[in-house]
Amino acid sequence: MIGPLAKPNLAPAPNSVKGSARHPRSGKAQLIEPIKKTRVAEEVADRIRMLVLNGTFPSGRPLPSERVLRERFAVSRGSIRDALRMLEMIGLLETRHGQGTFPKELTVDRLVVPLASVMAYRQDLRDELMDVRRMFEPAVARAATTRATEGDFADFQRILDIQLQKLKTGQSAIVEDTAFHAALARSTRNRVVVSIMAILNDLLVESRTLALKQKGRPEQSLQGHEAVVAAMRCRDAEGAARAMSKHIDQIAELQLRACKPRTDAGK
Repeated sequence: MIGPLAKPNLAPAPNSVKGSARHPRSGKAQLIEPIKKTRVAEEVADRIRMLVLNGTFPSGRPLPSERVLRERFAVSRGSIRDALRMLEMIGLLETRHGQGTFPKELTVDRLVVPLASVMAYRQDLRDELMDVRRMFEPAVARAATTRATEGDFADFQRILDIQLQKLKTGQSAIVEDTAFHAALARSTRNRVVVSIMAILNDLLVESRTLALKQKGRPEQSLQGHEAVVAAMRCRDAEGAARAMSKHIDQIAELQLRACKPRTDAGK
């Protein structure tokens, strides 16, 4: 792995942008070159982010100094500082007093927490997350139908029974709502699907908490889950996918209704 302070990679480029065009470089090296004067700080932040992700700047070692980065990217020190501040705000970098700026170790939380914070007040992103669910979760239900075992169906039933009991007693069933979708992902026997579902569930915690307080939403949630499981028991993969699509559409409709009063009030 190329270290962040290795001279061959971080020494100031001897050629201009035009000159470097005549001498093509590797994909990693192209990330560390002069930047056009449009959205400079954002572009620097994006370059550094890519260098962290591809391992050029590993989590255990400090980034090059602001002076080195300024010279290598051919931008002002202010742009470098703004870029580093952006990456700190989203949790990708941290400043250690007297030691420098370090990439943080990449975990699911580092992806989810900043994005969840943004989505709390960005309706457009919440709408797009729902669109992701429409694309992803019916496909999960389809795959799970052909792979689920009797043990999986026992897990589904246990979750549905607890969800029903909480519904009858007026308790929140957000834990069971989340657990159902996680169990569905596990039944696909695909670790990537399980990881993606875990990210979605983390992003949906706040919206689920609010949605399950709406009149009729807990009942619709349970009915939607039961419809998916019923189709799965019949090994009807397309029926399970349709049931999941309908379930998500109902959730989206309820969320839309919940947002309308706030929108109208602000007019």
